[in-house]
Amino acid sequence: MSYSEELSKAEDTIAGEAAWNGIDADSVARMRLQNRFRTGLDIARYTADIMRRDMDAYDADPANYTQSLGCWHGFIGQQKMISIKKHFGSTKGRYLYLSGWMVAALRSEFGPLPDQSMHEKTSVPALIEELYTFLRQADSRELGGLFRALDDAREAGDANTAREIQAKIDGFETHVVPIIADIDAGFGNAEATYLLAKKMIEAGACALQIENQVSDEKQCGHQDGKVTVPHEDFLAKVRACRYAFMELGVENGIIVTRTDSLGAGLTKQIAYSKAPGDIGDQYNAFLDCEPVEGAGNPGDVLINRDGQLMRPKRLPSNLYQFRPGTGADRCVLDCITSLQHGADLLWIETEKPHIEQIAGMVDRIRAVVPNAKLVYNNSPSFNWTLNFRQQVYDAWAEGGQDVGGYDRDRLMSAEYDMSDLAAEADERIRTFQKDAAARAGIFHHLITLPTYHTAALSTDNLAREYFGEQAMLGYVKNVQRKEIREGIACVKHQNMAGSDIGDDHKEYFAGEAALKAGGSHNTMNQFAA
Repeated sequence: MSYSEELSKAEDTIAGEAAWNGIDADSVARMRLQNRFRTGLDIARYTADIMRRDMDAYDADPANYTQSLGCWHGFIGQQKMISIKKHFGSTKGRYLYLSGWMVAALRSEFGPLPDQSMHEKTSVPALIEELYTFLRQADSRELGGLFRALDDAREAGDANTAREIQAKIDGFETHVVPIIADIDAGFGNAEATYLLAKKMIEAGACALQIENQVSDEKQCGHQDGKVTVPHEDFLAKVRACRYAFMELGVENGIIVTRTDSLGAGLTKQIAYSKAPGDIGDQYNAFLDCEPVEGAGNPGDVLINRDGQLMRPKRLPSNLYQFRPGTGADRCVLDCITSLQHGADLLWIETEKPHIEQIAGMVDRIRAVVPNAKLVYNNSPSFNWTLNFRQQVYDAWAEGGQDVGGYDRDRLMSAEYDMSDLAAEADERIRTFQKDAAARAGIFHHLITLPTYHTAALSTDNLAREYFGEQAMLGYVKNVQRKEIREGIACVKHQNMAGSDIGDDHKEYFAGEAALKAGGSHNTMNQFAA
């Protein structure tokens, strides 16, 4: 509703309640606009619609790809959206990503943990709720500023400015955007996945990302030792997520199925198969086996492959291994199967950011499912500089260009930073998302752990300056003065924490008797200019 519509509605309600002395319809209308979303399910439905529209826009033109950055705290997510609105005027096409890695490393009561699903599962929906609490507060803060400006214009008798401000209020764009939330491998069986999915959706998640690793052996996608599960086991969890969306009335919720098969050489189970060529048989066809004569050895597990008894190679860990070199084929089968059984988007975890590697698999997937789309992890686990310099080196060498002045194994060296090869590599990094969206079917690009690294880098810089010779100047020059010069709202941290919103409420509740914090003695007034 518009401001005037909310005002009219509040006036009608208050008019029928004679005992509500002192309740002001204008204040009610403002508070309602500042709290547009009443529940997490309201958010999930709203943001799912955004993602669906964005997916359709991408299908029409791959230039309409979307992006997000990972968050581990509500404040971080809030500041991302405030910055995006400040610099680009709109949040369109920009989401947030909730990384299970960062929850494990930064949010667990056990302290820092590796990405192995050892953290409390409840910490994931709690972070979703926290992120949306901060995003909604950003709405309240920005609208509160507009309301104050409107009051000032009215008090000054400036009708034109008042109309302009009211138009901004009525056309206000919320900071609430889709969150793609990592549910890892489901934290248990399909029932556990369903229960956790419900909590995440109730907190506001419109998109759940689930991977095909076995829950109790789950590893970070960029580490060794990954173990996948047969398709039917994984699909049961995909269906559990869909049932959770359907039960809660978020019919357009998005499921992102991630395959770790490219780097996973192991499975915990031999798939159940009813007939040759079914999905279980296709999974088992990738097992590394050796022929067996007779009944085999005690404890052997034997399978029938094309009429011959075969012994799948089993490790001392009781895991079975796949044939080397089958990762890409398994990824393609995983993706096609997921899309045919309820997935909306795919995620292929790779070991390097290489467009043609991704595109080679996507081309095969799209031969079966033409509108297949990916979410891709632009991971800090990749050494982007080294990878792209090596890609350029290889392309130059293949094209007959002289690479004699470069050592391929040492391309990360700073001595190459100003070289032509480094410049071309940086340009490829700059255009990677656009190029991959067009060539490799990537609808959404995300960086999982950006603020983990930015927090470490900025803290290191501050510690070096503040505890060194620069002392207080290290903070003032490199933090506060930059905040002022670059218009970072957090320089007025009291305002960012909600002090002015609280003052507005105090005035609504107590009128002239309100004891407000924003008076002349508030030191935040030093930043008014």
